Amino acid sequence: MTDSEQDQDAETTEGAESVGEASEESSQTAAEQSVAALREELLEDVQDATAEQLADELAASRLTIETLREENDALTETVEEQEAEIEDLTARLKRKQADFQNFKKRMERKREEETQRATEDLVDRLLDVRDNLQRALGQDDAEALRDGVNSTLKQFETELDRENVEPIEPEPGDEVDPEHHEVLARIDTDHPEGTIADVHRPGYLMAEKVLRPAQVAVSDGTDDSESTDSGE
Repeated sequence: MTDSEQDQDAETTEGAESVGEASEESSQTAAEQSVAALREELLEDVQDATAEQLADELAASRLTIETLREENDALTETVEEQEAEIEDLTARLKRKQADFQNFKKRMERKREEETQRATEDLVDRLLDVRDNLQRALGQDDAEALRDGVNSTLKQFETELDRENVEPIEPEPGDEVDPEHHEVLARIDTDHPEGTIADVHRPGYLMAEKVLRPAQVAVSDGTDDSESTDSGE
């Protein structure tokens, strides 16, 4: 092979290599461009999608925040209203308690005053009875003394009647009433057994309440049974 042929082959080889390199570079550039384009497209898609999502999330977050604020404001208002109501009820309760305490004190004073007036009135009327007893005892005549004492006794009974006081004075032969009679003894009488034979001391009722029971003796029925046997 001549030198010229060798040079031509070398040039051909170099040209082929240059064409190959150019072709390779062209392929790399196209690939890089495709990748870059794809990246840009994907980035654009991602960016667009993220922006929409962020916008939706931001809108939802704003709505949630606004809703929470409204709920918080409503709860705050409710709490304030309830606190105000509690304060009002507490104040009203304190006033009611104070009014009730004042009412109790007024009623106690009124009751004490009424009791005092009733006692004073009763004592005043009993003083009249005492004066009449003194006048009766000042009589020299026994008959006049008796009349004075009887008159005073009637006056005293009148005062008891004004106070709604009634005597408990059972009759011999009456049945014993445990609520009104106090049995002191059992004696021999001709009354039926277990009935009242004698009244030792009368009792008294005031407004249907027993002030003191009548003290009585009851019959054991001995004389009654003996008289029955003798009759037979």
